[in-house]
Amino acid sequence: MFYSILYVVIGFILLVIGGEFLVRSSVALSFKLKLSRMVIGLTVVSFATSAPELLVSIQAALNGLSDISLGNVVGSNIANIGLVLGMTAIISPLLIDKDFYKFNWPVMVVLSFTLYLMLKNDGILNRVEGLILFLALSLYLIILIRRSHKDGDTSKEVDDSLQKTSNFKIVMWLIIGGLSLYFGSELLVNGAEDIALRMGVSEGVIAVTLIAIGTSVPELAASIIAALKQEKAISLGNLIGSNIFNIASVLGITSMIQPITVKDETLMEVNIYWMLAFAVVLLPLAFIPKKMILSRVKGLFIFGAYCIFIALIFLK
Repeated sequence: MFYSILYVVIGFILLVIGGEFLVRSSVALSFKLKLSRMVIGLTVVSFATSAPELLVSIQAALNGLSDISLGNVVGSNIANIGLVLGMTAIISPLLIDKDFYKFNWPVMVVLSFTLYLMLKNDGILNRVEGLILFLALSLYLIILIRRSHKDGDTSKEVDDSLQKTSNFKIVMWLIIGGLSLYFGSELLVNGAEDIALRMGVSEGVIAVTLIAIGTSVPELAASIIAALKQEKAISLGNLIGSNIFNIASVLGITSMIQPITVKDETLMEVNIYWMLAFAVVLLPLAFIPKKMILSRVKGLFIFGAYCIFIALIFLK
């Protein structure tokens, strides 16, 4: 048990370090590519922070542990909004860009409901459905980048010194960030899983709670650091983008390699509805009562809802 706790602590430290380097490299890259910070958050940061979910889900699917593959993504998407976005807004209220409700949010909601319908249909996420999800992600990225160039959006309120960052430094920061996130997530997930097993918690509960939280820590680290640095566009873009990547990329790629079967009834009867609710509730929160600001009160509301979700999982 001692070593498991140690793994968790070291994992958290590595993930915070990884988040710092990832945000740094992302901002510097946005200058080089002349893309908006939102686009960088939705692409570079989201790919890197979705890597833990992808690795865990593929490994679980190959080992016949479908509950972990699906539970990991569903739980992670819930955690990204309830835990990460909630805590980020509590630390620093977020200004919401109009692109949020005109483009990014609708894509996340459509993909969430698409996943629900695919699983509700026959309880299996097959290779064809996986390919459809992955193609949807490719289309999303193409449209996203084209919109960015068309809008001519430039980085604002960023560290100007990053504008002169060399290509070598950017690559090194990305490598350090990516490796820190990878090994940090591995240690955190392994440690958390061992602790949960010793406590006698079921596989489904482990996936939706500890593993999901563990693989969401990169998002938490990157978003909190970005919020503290006033890189709010990256904070929000990272979270929405990560949920899109989790469904379209993680489950898309995983199911193309190994079809995923729903085994845990709780996933389709309870958990996936929580995922849909957290995705949908973001729109009214963006306009009520104060438009285009995710205030501390709203952050507390989202975080409180997440705590209720976790409590109900363990109580059941």
